[in-house]
Amino acid sequence: MMQMPKIGLGTFRLKEQVVIDSVLNGLELGYRHIDTAQIYGNEAEVGRAIQESGIPRSELYITTKIWTSNFSGNKLITSLQESLEKLQIERLDMTLIHWPSPKDEVPVAEYMTALANAQEQGLTQEMGVSNFTIAHLRQAIAAVGAGRITNQQIEIHPFLQNKRVVAFCQEHQIPVTAYMPLAYGKVMHDPVLQKIGGKHATTPALISLAWLLQQGFTVIPSSTKREHLANNLKATDITLSDEEMSAISRLDINERIANPDFSPNWD
Repeated sequence: MMQMPKIGLGTFRLKEQVVIDSVLNGLELGYRHIDTAQIYGNEAEVGRAIQESGIPRSELYITTKIWTSNFSGNKLITSLQESLEKLQIERLDMTLIHWPSPKDEVPVAEYMTALANAQEQGLTQEMGVSNFTIAHLRQAIAAVGAGRITNQQIEIHPFLQNKRVVAFCQEHQIPVTAYMPLAYGKVMHDPVLQKIGGKHATTPALISLAWLLQQGFTVIPSSTKREHLANNLKATDITLSDEEMSAISRLDINERIANPDFSPNWD
């Protein structure tokens, strides 16, 4: 089984030809981990780009996320089958629950059990969650067991470090993927990241990615620019000192970007 590559290509907010070009560029540059979601409305385009790339399916790690309207009854498995058709693949590498059910209308146990059933049917190799609080994680673990949840995808960047949730995931051996790792470009303007970037002759964006990677997180930055896609892969070449890691960790101001009106009560 292929392990999730530490740097993935995010596709949030990328549509139509823009997402096709981004995925094709990314695959050409060496990305092998593509992250999409049902609600992004771009699974078919991502699938088309994957087909056009000519890269064997066995060399790719593909993730999608189940939207909240597909949680109840038989909807989850049906929606996942539709995602597979759009992506033109037979099985996902990772399928995540995108958000906890708004206001907990659908019990965690119901949709986690449905996702576990999808895994048993061979629709996905691995299963995980996204935007789960500690309370939701506890319920998910109670429903399917800690060992079956092999990823939690949450917003993490220097200004929102989600330390309590990260600590809980680490305690339960649930690997963490950091989304919005560049805080939508805000990292570029931070003096601390700029100064450290100067020392390493690189950009604040790469410093932020290196800081996340060094903590053991997977990162899924997105970009429509080939140059940025290429640069992001270089984050693995940077090693930050303990002092630099600490300086960045002090930037946490609990500044959350992804906070829709149906968000759970955050930790």
